[in-house]
Amino acid sequence: MSIVAWIVVGLLAGLIANIIFPRPAKGGWFGAMVLGIAGAVVGGFLAAVLIGQDLITGVNLTTMMISVVGALILLVAYNAIARPKTRAS
Repeated sequence: MSIVAWIVVGLLAGLIANIIFPRPAKGGWFGAMVLGIAGAVVGGFLAAVLIGQDLITGVNLTTMMISVVGALILLVAYNAIARPKTRAS
């Protein structure tokens, strides 16, 4: 897949993940789109490692689902790390 297709799929995956996830990324929609692009790469890598074949063949439903899952993984990880720490009194 070309870099432009990765960016487009990642942007869409970030927007979808931002809608699905209850706490959106810091930075609003822009932050979600950036995490979506990275999530598309992470999702594609994880799918290739776990399943053993490259499922990212173009802009299609399978690619979008894998990218959204990757974006959700990154959103969960980001919110777990970036969440403000509260002190117990």
